[in-house]
Amino acid sequence: MNEGFSRPVAGHVPVLRLGDVLLVTLQGDLHDSTAHQLQQDLSETIARSGVTGVVIDISAVEIVDSFLGRVLAETAAQTELLAARTVVAGMRPAVAITLVELGLTLPGLRTALTTGAALELLAQPVVSSRSGGMHEERQ
Repeated sequence: MNEGFSRPVAGHVPVLRLGDVLLVTLQGDLHDSTAHQLQQDLSETIARSGVTGVVIDISAVEIVDSFLGRVLAETAAQTELLAARTVVAGMRPAVAITLVELGLTLPGLRTALTTGAALELLAQPVVSSRSGGMHEERQ
């Protein structure tokens, strides 16, 4: 895969490589088979290319349900296991309200208001804490 842009991964879900980060743009409904294929392709791409971050842009998503919430959480957990960090960007206020109403607070999932802010968050260094976990170093 080149350092610029890559071909779309998982059919109609565009995935671009921007240096060490994959940018995933969700554009509407995500079906079971598409979600599964996207997760598998992301995992394989991370393992093969060594990218260190994934930004999932959901700014085009108007309605979220428990399925999409679970997909986001599972995708973040999978990328974390492969030594990459995930940030969800562009969440609309109505989507955030719906997630909370569904009881899906998505603990551990990092969020940013914009894609640019997500890229900045991923650019921050990660340091080990004394308890053995990881946290982001704030400047």
